[in-house]
Amino acid sequence: MGKYQICVSGAAKGLSAEQGKMLAFEAGAAIARAGHSLMTGATTGLPNFAAEGYKKAGGKMSLGISPAATKVEHVLKYRLPTEAYDSILYTGLHYSGRDALLINSADAVVSIGGRLGTLHEFTVAMETHTPLGLLEGAGGIGDQIEGLLKLLPNADPDLVLNDIDPDKLVAKLTHLLDKLHQPYRQLYK
Repeated sequence: MGKYQICVSGAAKGLSAEQGKMLAFEAGAAIARAGHSLMTGATTGLPNFAAEGYKKAGGKMSLGISPAATKVEHVLKYRLPTEAYDSILYTGLHYSGRDALLINSADAVVSIGGRLGTLHEFTVAMETHTPLGLLEGAGGIGDQIEGLLKLLPNADPDLVLNDIDPDKLVAKLTHLLDKLHQPYRQLYK
């Protein structure tokens, strides 16, 4: 298991998924190189590209949190991938419930581009005070986060970091997590 559990959130399909493909792959690799575990919503598009990058870079633990109740439902009903994950938790919570579980289980989130689901994961992160790293360059909801931070009075802008470089963003998140968890550092070895 890695030092921190870092979730990658992003578009499953659409223009943002196309524009962010390499960013997501590199984000997964950056998380692996930093020695963290990877979590995603076990879906197609950017989360899956991140999981592939994580595994290719030698990541030790990739966990998918599925909206489906079983592997059969995951593959046949939702048509979601399984190959890039060491383990998948089949929740039966559908997409909105899965998003809440995913973000609440992560130490931090890397958000890339995105659509409605990514927006939901962003709002859950802000509501639960989960640090979020915005990896810029994939368009989508990611381009709207700065404006949303101004509209949402309970969102803490100090918990939102941004960068165009995946390794630098993961380093910034790691530094923030180290600072936040300093009193408990023995738990995060």
